[in-house]
Amino acid sequence: MDSLRKKKVAKIESDYVLQREQQEHIYGKRRRGLIRRLTFYGICAAILSVLAAIMLISQAEALEKKNMEMERVESKLAQLKKDEKQLKEEIIKLEDDEYIAKLARKEYFLSEKGEIIFNLPEKDEDRD
Repeated sequence: MDSLRKKKVAKIESDYVLQREQQEHIYGKRRRGLIRRLTFYGICAAILSVLAAIMLISQAEALEKKNMEMERVESKLAQLKKDEKQLKEEIIKLEDDEYIAKLARKEYFLSEKGEIIFNLPEKDEDRD
């Protein structure tokens, strides 16, 4: 019944009606354009957000790797400083003639006059 009623109603063709239809048409175009622009900007914002998140995650991983590398290098540096200190002490000892003589007797089995060298095997705890 509603469709019959629409057919019977005539459309008013005045300047005001045409102007209102044009305004509604322009308003519809503007609204569609606004929706398209907002959609485009939203997609761009989402893409930029994802890229920023990816960069933050990769930088965090790189930072963690660098921190682990720094810890490893610092421990190696501490070990090398300990070795350096030990070697400096060894250099000081090697400047002493008595230490050199003792070292030569120990390592190369050299002896002084009237001295007898006994080479005792080292004790193994496993041979119990």
